[in-house]
Amino acid sequence: MSFSAEEPTTDTNQPLKKRSPSWSDLWLKNTKPLKHVIFAMQLQSLSSPTPNKESKTKTQTLIPKFSKIDRTLLLSDELLLKILSKLTDSHRNHNFLVCKRWLNLQGRLVRSLKVLDWEFIESGRLIARFPNLTNVDLINGCIVTPHNSSIWLNHRFLSMNINFEISGFVPNWRICEENLLPVEVVDRGLQALASACPNLRKLIVIGASELGLLSVAEECLTLQELELHKCNDNVLRGIAACDNLQILKLVGNVDGLYRSLVSDIGLTILAQGCKRLVKLELSGCEGSFDGIKAIGQCCQMLEEFTLCDHRMDDGWLAALSYCENLKTLRFLSCMKIDPNPGPDEYLVSCPALEKLHLQKCQFRDKKSVRALFKVCEAVREIVVKDCWGLDNDMFSSASICRLAWILRRLFFFHLHLHGGAS
Repeated sequence: MSFSAEEPTTDTNQPLKKRSPSWSDLWLKNTKPLKHVIFAMQLQSLSSPTPNKESKTKTQTLIPKFSKIDRTLLLSDELLLKILSKLTDSHRNHNFLVCKRWLNLQGRLVRSLKVLDWEFIESGRLIARFPNLTNVDLINGCIVTPHNSSIWLNHRFLSMNINFEISGFVPNWRICEENLLPVEVVDRGLQALASACPNLRKLIVIGASELGLLSVAEECLTLQELELHKCNDNVLRGIAACDNLQILKLVGNVDGLYRSLVSDIGLTILAQGCKRLVKLELSGCEGSFDGIKAIGQCCQMLEEFTLCDHRMDDGWLAALSYCENLKTLRFLSCMKIDPNPGPDEYLVSCPALEKLHLQKCQFRDKKSVRALFKVCEAVREIVVKDCWGLDNDMFSSASICRLAWILRRLFFFHLHLHGGAS
């Protein structure tokens, strides 16, 4: 199959048709204004003077200045926050010094803060500078210390300057209690902090009342860890509103610093309100069998219980059997365990107990040591560190433990033995 290309025939005698004008022809038809504009631009270029050395130097300095422009301004706050969050803490701390923008952005990344000056809270600078705090320590901020004193007091809870006029220690010395902020001031600061930081998860405070803690419980629903110093029974009414609290430390009485009372009334209020506790530490608190029993019956999720310098009444040790899910029991800096634990039939062992830690405690009473090991029959690990008064007869009480023969670890660190242990 083939095709032939034939040239089309055109009649030259026919008249030519006029082409319809296009929009460009119509637009360029009247070109007088454009001619005037072009002519004026040419005259201006001819009349402009030749560039001198000063103009050349100005144009040359524009290029180096471009390299000094902050190119991070092209990034959004969200993108720059993601970049800054990837830095390590050592590099991130210097970002405050770059500019005001980085100062504000870096404040959003701060989660933990230790307040040293209470004015930082009342002025609103804390809330404006660090809006996303989850861990706040207010102990040093709640204490007013003299700045012109050269005497420095260091405790495991706090560090502070004390008045140089004090000549010596007295039996009823309460140096910290004299320098605490008023309760109303502390509560007002807690209300401001709670309203601005609803995602607060850990709080350490001293000298607060139940009103301040109630505001924290109402605003900070995700609060999980709380440490209260100078706590008493009335303050524990505010803690009872913290439904999601899991870790709690109560400090009632510290010799030489402050004195406060936590009794069975406060422990019962605590047990009925904070039923999700997993870790509990009582330091310098009083109580008896009833308070510990209430904790064991209500706080069924309790796994770790610590007693530091306790002031419990006789017979409280038998109440530990109500803590059915207790796995770790710790004694820290205790002058006594239980001088009068009662008959052996009341000393029921904790079924889930696995670890027993004893540190800086006195074991001069054989009866209380024997009762302690009887309650801890199911332990698999015993740690003894910096304890006094242990001898061979007291260690023989450990044979009461059913699983004593599979003890994983038994540590002796700087033991001050009364008669020598072999």
